[in-house]
Amino acid sequence: MTLRSACSSAARLAAPRLNAAAAARPFSSLDRTKSVDNYEAVLDKFAEIRACAVLRTPTSDACPKAMQAAIDGGFKIVEFTLTTPDCLQHLSDFRTKYDGDVMVGCGTILNTTDAENVVDAGAEFIITPVMLPDVIEWCAARNIVCVPGCQTPTELVNAYRHGAPLQKLFPGVTGGPNWVKAVSSALPFLSINPTSGVDLDNAGDYLNNGAASVGLVAPLFDPAAIASEDFDQIAKNAEKVMANVRKAGPYNRKK
Repeated sequence: MTLRSACSSAARLAAPRLNAAAAARPFSSLDRTKSVDNYEAVLDKFAEIRACAVLRTPTSDACPKAMQAAIDGGFKIVEFTLTTPDCLQHLSDFRTKYDGDVMVGCGTILNTTDAENVVDAGAEFIITPVMLPDVIEWCAARNIVCVPGCQTPTELVNAYRHGAPLQKLFPGVTGGPNWVKAVSSALPFLSINPTSGVDLDNAGDYLNNGAASVGLVAPLFDPAAIASEDFDQIAKNAEKVMANVRKAGPYNRKK
């Protein structure tokens, strides 16, 4: 067995699944194609809100409590990640609870099977940790917004060419906001979404220097606060960063 086939087999065996109650709540058609209007609405929401709460927790129990705290603190775009136990169940529950108010997506998508599973669970957008052309093209063919992880200007451009309307900058880069300013000035058709390296204080700096939107991970979901179940602190973190984000105003989408 090759390394690739072994990894694929392991991924299939480990794939998270919905329970029967969640599976009975269909969020997608058989081929999972969304309307153009839906696609545009997702991008409009990113342009309006400009910040996404990205959650990864070591336990299933902590996940809904931490995400609820972020929403209570003002987040209107949230991302669950497949590395969180029972991710699809939590995603489905929050989509049902907040449909039309809070936009819910899913990250750490590594293949099209993952993409199918999270769309069925209710994900309104998909995030990949690296630049995966097959996932980007699968999403683009179905009017599903895909935000792939990219590290270099070359990867950002390639993601755009494969059909990604937003490009996630991950991991963080030296220079932070100034790097984003330089790249977005030289390649103005890109819509860059930095995550790693964005904190409660500099989120606005990224947005004011060319970032289309930002993702907040550990600075928002402080691991110590999660471990001690101090969810009030997470809500306070959310309030602080969203106040900074709002000062930057909405993003002018590139169509």
